[in-house]
Amino acid sequence: MAKEERPVVICAALAGAATYKNNNPSVPYTIEEFADEAHKCFKAGAAMVHVHARTDDGQPTHEIDRIQDVYDAIKQKSPELLVCLSSAVGVFKTAAQRIDQIVAVKPEMASLNTNTMNFSVVDRGTGQIFFDYVFENTFTMLQDFAKAMESNKVKPEIECYDFSGIDNTLLIAKQQIFTEPMNFNFVWGVTGGQHFRPGTFLSMKAAIPEGANFTTCGVGIEQFPANVMSCLTGGNMRVGLEDNTRMPNGELAKGSYEQVEWAVRVCESLNRPVATPKEARKLMGIRKK
Repeated sequence: MAKEERPVVICAALAGAATYKNNNPSVPYTIEEFADEAHKCFKAGAAMVHVHARTDDGQPTHEIDRIQDVYDAIKQKSPELLVCLSSAVGVFKTAAQRIDQIVAVKPEMASLNTNTMNFSVVDRGTGQIFFDYVFENTFTMLQDFAKAMESNKVKPEIECYDFSGIDNTLLIAKQQIFTEPMNFNFVWGVTGGQHFRPGTFLSMKAAIPEGANFTTCGVGIEQFPANVMSCLTGGNMRVGLEDNTRMPNGELAKGSYEQVEWAVRVCESLNRPVATPKEARKLMGIRKK
């Protein structure tokens, strides 16, 4: 009898802090747009959506009421969906602004960033710097954010932009903060992080604790090979307009849902089933409130 393959959790990151309608008109801003796009992603096969809330004019926001309204609208239209909120929120936000909204809304999952790093906009062809920024994530923030999430039954999605993210997390984990299984997300292609390399991917996979889950996402064209690699090696997949506004053929994606459809086809071609939200909650160790 053939071995039953582990289901793939597909996550759709609907809108990041730096992707706007001038990059792709389908990037959601309004509460209704977030709810509609999340529902399309659910119908396409996503078990989870990752959310950076926006104001109606598209600005990233840390305002708790707005984030709560976006979260509630998504859950009302797609109650089955697992919603992961961002604790990064946007540039120049304080630590309190980043974590307070997680504690207030109490989503089932939230992103947990793991190291201070350059996080910039640089022309890939010429090396010209357009925007320079240091994304602050101290050890104290990693510790305090993790404790706040776990104490409120919010499962951390541990964001690793390079190997140091894993090492930092495992050091802090000696305090017995994290509930099992731990969930890691390997992030590729951020200017200041690491490019996607299959060998590095396999090394990072080997470095996480036994029984931990791993997902991957990639900025721009790195989205597609990184996700195929994750699916090939037993991991989960994150797509969506936060990371990449286009399809593999270079055309603008009609929405995050079109990238979800692509991810489903990859799973089918590699003979891996797509996880339902119920299966995703079990696999990722989501706790009931």
